[in-house]
Amino acid sequence: MNIDYPYTIQNCLGEKLTFLGVEPGPEGDKVLVENWVNPQSGPPMHTHFKQDEELTVVAGKLAYQILGQQPQYVTVGQSVLFKRGVPHKFWNAGDEPLICRGWVQPANSIVYYLSAIYAAQNKSGKAQPEAFDAAYLMMRYAQEYDMAELPPLVKKVAIPITYWLGRLLRKYKHFADAPSPLK
Repeated sequence: MNIDYPYTIQNCLGEKLTFLGVEPGPEGDKVLVENWVNPQSGPPMHTHFKQDEELTVVAGKLAYQILGQQPQYVTVGQSVLFKRGVPHKFWNAGDEPLICRGWVQPANSIVYYLSAIYAAQNKSGKAQPEAFDAAYLMMRYAQEYDMAELPPLVKKVAIPITYWLGRLLRKYKHFADAPSPLK
């Protein structure tokens, strides 16, 4: 995926994510981001197995939760670091838009992956991405990302069946330029 920065994606929920640019570093490229999150919105519990993520609040109040822990809050000027492999979620805990700046490192496939997730949400018209696209992304990038709150039966049975049905129905032509998953 050849990207001109800044590169902005927006989903049907009004959440906006701008990839500001990439900084090379000894631990891999660091993609710089800016998030705009509507009140009471934010990504579900998820895991980046191969990346760290840090967000600093520019405006609003960010709530976050590590799986199994109580929610915590950060406000303007404060930051939160999500270490790779740790299931987490965050959301706008205020009444005004939440604006955060931060980074994900190493960048790996995050720009492609999140762009595809937002496109799948836009296709479905709701927070839950379109089923075939979600199954494709979850299967292809299973070693990189996980949706921690999906029931095991869904992950082990429903997602693979949906993925293979999508292959049979040739639903994945738009993923021809998908980057290879990391090993």
